[in-house]
Amino acid sequence: MLYKFLFSAALPAALSAALTAGFPAPAAAQNTTPGAGSAGDTLLLEMNKAFRRGDKTRLTQLLPQAKGHALEPWAAYWELKARLDEASAEEVQDFLARYAGSYQEDRLRNDWLLLLGQRRDWAGFAAEYPNFRMNDDKEVRCYALLVEHLKNPAMDARLADEVRKNWLSQRDADDGCTAAAERMVGAKNLMPQDVWQKARLATEANRPRAARDAVAIIAPEAVNMVSELNSSAIKFLSGKRVAVSKVRREIITLALIKLATGDPEGAAFQLDNKWGMQMSTEERNWLWGVIGKQAATRLGTVPAGDALQYFAKVTRDSDLTDDMLAWKARAALRAGLQPDWQQVLAAVNAMSEDARRDPTWSYWKARALLATAPPDATPQAAAAAANAQGPAQTISIAPQRAEALALLQAMASQRGFYEQLALEELGQKITVPARPAPLTPEEKEGARQNPGLNRGAYAILLGLRSEGVREWNYSTNLHKNGGPNERGMNDRELLAAAQFACERQIWDRCINTSERTKTEIDFEQRFPMPFHDTVIQRSQGINLDPAYVYGLIRQESRFVMDARSGVGASGLMQVMPATARWTAKKIGLEGFTPEQLGDRETNITIGTAYLKLALDDLGGSMPMAAAAYNAGPGRPRTWRNGHTLDAAIWAENLPFGETRDYVKKVLSNTTNYAAILTGQPQSLKARLGTVGPRDAVMPEPYKDLP
Repeated sequence: MLYKFLFSAALPAALSAALTAGFPAPAAAQNTTPGAGSAGDTLLLEMNKAFRRGDKTRLTQLLPQAKGHALEPWAAYWELKARLDEASAEEVQDFLARYAGSYQEDRLRNDWLLLLGQRRDWAGFAAEYPNFRMNDDKEVRCYALLVEHLKNPAMDARLADEVRKNWLSQRDADDGCTAAAERMVGAKNLMPQDVWQKARLATEANRPRAARDAVAIIAPEAVNMVSELNSSAIKFLSGKRVAVSKVRREIITLALIKLATGDPEGAAFQLDNKWGMQMSTEERNWLWGVIGKQAATRLGTVPAGDALQYFAKVTRDSDLTDDMLAWKARAALRAGLQPDWQQVLAAVNAMSEDARRDPTWSYWKARALLATAPPDATPQAAAAAANAQGPAQTISIAPQRAEALALLQAMASQRGFYEQLALEELGQKITVPARPAPLTPEEKEGARQNPGLNRGAYAILLGLRSEGVREWNYSTNLHKNGGPNERGMNDRELLAAAQFACERQIWDRCINTSERTKTEIDFEQRFPMPFHDTVIQRSQGINLDPAYVYGLIRQESRFVMDARSGVGASGLMQVMPATARWTAKKIGLEGFTPEQLGDRETNITIGTAYLKLALDDLGGSMPMAAAAYNAGPGRPRTWRNGHTLDAAIWAENLPFGETRDYVKKVLSNTTNYAAILTGQPQSLKARLGTVGPRDAVMPEPYKDLP
């Protein structure tokens, strides 16, 4: 097997040295060598299966046999985690001490802190929390804030603000943030409006339990009505109800939000004709924001003008969330033959500072400023003048254009979709940056001797990908030497860790680790080209751009051959079995069975053929074909309806967040791969083009395209 070959030379020695330095020495040498026939590896895989099915007895039986294995910390973690609710504090502390400095230590600490919080053991929680290094669990953080509140009420204003942010951002119901919020409300540090806002967000996200938990804090008598409106919002609203109190108004608001998620026009009718006059200004504004957002997501079926009409009923943008304002900006971008730039600018300016800093809204704000500014020098000319005259010179440019130029210059790079578009707005093309200085032998050795990287790589190549990825990420992103405040690797260490992964063909860790560098950028790591000959030959053989294929594979699977999605797509190009069967028949691939998708050559053959068929079906539009590959071809056929749009605007308006992100990343990847493959400057804008309705005179070549 692959992992046996890859680890046959360097890794056992590295593991032995690393484990000897940081952990008990291996008791059995054969247990540190991965391979198909290794009894130790088989044992670890069996323990993982027992952990997944919750077999505590089997885990306890097998644990002694894992002593000395390179992945012993995982075996010990699984065994103790499975029975954590019945373990003693002494057992937990023994584990934390034995595996001090490891991911497994901090992972178990996270689990233990959650259990202590659920038990309301605040003394035990307070004693252990300062040692929590990851500190990335919002529920644990809410428990910690609650403990601080109990100890020091004078800090309640700061604590309440953080509790509010954590609680509102949690999609699902959890004990920690709910308990902290309930306490803060009781102490009047959180306001009733914060609780209703949580209920509104949970209702719109279809999280009825979270909505009920919020309402129970402030109006327990209304919890049953929350269940009723979630069962049928229109039936609930049709009843003989009057919004005569704050609680009643808020419950009606929840019902209208629930209705708007499936029928924004119906919710608008109800608000206009029955409920609007009974609501407060803030409640009406929020509802029109939800209705406007839901209408804006109906790309291709509801005109953008309809959504903007709903948003126009909002009298105070400060009553809207960043998410609502984002959809207002998107609707304004596709409002007509030209974007409504004033509306785009107003929506972005009303967002929070964090939202405005996002590259998406920095870019569109810059575009809106340029479009609405009085005539002046172009940003390209201004940038050229600035470079020629130097920073000490005064550039003749209007303040509005100067602000736009500053936004574009601050973000312009090869790093992502909007960063590349910003480069092009400044008159530059996308090129391959100069490689950083070669890694030194000492830097390479530092990665080779890192115990967390070794265990992560070992687990991944053994088939324990989830565990390996988590340990790898912990080792690169957060923890270096075991101290409580370590914050991860610097750029050179990240490059060395990425190279360690590349050399072992662990392409997803190679890419993800290299992407985290800030100043030293290595495109060969960030945009590797495994299986080069196969990809190039298959792509060129069907007149498909190899850079596009590489850009898509990088986003689909990160070149992980055994990748499998939750819906059954598999392999490098993540092809669904039904799609594969249809494509194989279409291209005359005899004797095909879905099991063959695990074969690299077959997967690439099927995936590239389907991509080419989708591309032809959608008039050669790379953005639409990428959307079809991710969401199925029927959706982009609908989403293209309406007037012709700049494809960047079209992509930003895609209603599914996953597909929106996917299309932008595939096209950005493609542009960078093209720069690498051709050695020539590239244009993302040229690849994007425009998106509009299919020409009625053109036949649909593949009406049965799945």
